[in-house]
Amino acid sequence: MPQLPIIYLDNNATTLLDERVLDVMLPYFTDFYANASSSHLAGLEIQEAVENAAWQTAQLIGAKEEEIIFTSGATESINLALKGLANQNKKHIVTVATEHKAVLETCRYMESIGFEVTYLPVASDGILDINLLNEVITTKTLIVIIMITNNETGVIQDIAEISKIIHAKNSLFLCDATQAIGKISIDVKKLGIDLLALSAHKFYGPKGVGALYISAKAKIKLTPLINGGNQQRKLRSGTLNVPGIIGLGRASEIAVLEIDNDNNRIKLLRDQLENDLLKIEGSFVNGNKQNRICNTTNICFPGVNSEKLILALQNISVSNGSSCSSVTSQPSHVLKALGLSDQDALSSIRFSLGRFTTEEEIEETIERVTALIAQLR
Repeated sequence: MPQLPIIYLDNNATTLLDERVLDVMLPYFTDFYANASSSHLAGLEIQEAVENAAWQTAQLIGAKEEEIIFTSGATESINLALKGLANQNKKHIVTVATEHKAVLETCRYMESIGFEVTYLPVASDGILDINLLNEVITTKTLIVIIMITNNETGVIQDIAEISKIIHAKNSLFLCDATQAIGKISIDVKKLGIDLLALSAHKFYGPKGVGALYISAKAKIKLTPLINGGNQQRKLRSGTLNVPGIIGLGRASEIAVLEIDNDNNRIKLLRDQLENDLLKIEGSFVNGNKQNRICNTTNICFPGVNSEKLILALQNISVSNGSSCSSVTSQPSHVLKALGLSDQDALSSIRFSLGRFTTEEEIEETIERVTALIAQLR
């Protein structure tokens, strides 16, 4: 029996490496293999390419080249941003209950070394109450961590307004932009973001590489997590992942050029998928339907076990939560924070479309999901 072609609708977990990104990476595995820290001509050529990738990444978020530190991904960036501030006098952190585990687990570590962490609730649509945020920030608050876009629901927070509140209280602002990059335009200066984490593999770049933006204006002094050869202004030692960095730079460049065209096309497909699946009796969308990214819909199908549905879909790749927690049968902490029951949270599916999603794939998904839910019920 021939294998069915994969219909990939789990782009919030990871994306397909764009061939244009792969093309620029390949020579750095073979022809241009020198160490970027070496002082000979070959090494200097590599360093120049790395600096160009830093510039490309900076352009994506409205930053400067020297404000970019390359990491292994957003998780490391978040860890560096938070643990790197452990020696500060202020010992209070504020975050949100719907953050990614990369933030929540790092905050729990910070609690273990003496920090106080406030975990804010959200409304039933996933939006943070900024008045509540204003109330909980005190003179002891070192940093506030709020993601731009939620990875499970696609909900977008009002970052510009949030940053005003944070800075009025003289606290720092860290944004996890992992799901926002390439889907909405970001300008860290206009939004008032002090630190920002991102991963290349969420916007058609390679896995294992990301970046931390550190505002020069904020004059943030981080203690490095990794000590060694003092690469990257002594903030992240170790031999650079040059092919990955080159790929991140190219993915950033493509995102800047194609974000509007990508988003307009993807939104039409997402809306087609969502509107047809909402015809299924009892189904509803989790999270705010207006303030969200164009590629994501999280739909609850009451009475249907999401794990059984995912297995039955076979070649159609979807998710029942974050890629970091979907291997468990526990209800999503994000959906629970929105007020869903365990049963409804375990009956919800995240569909996340991407640059390479086709109309034919969406039509087949609608047909298959509709038929399978009727069977499973």
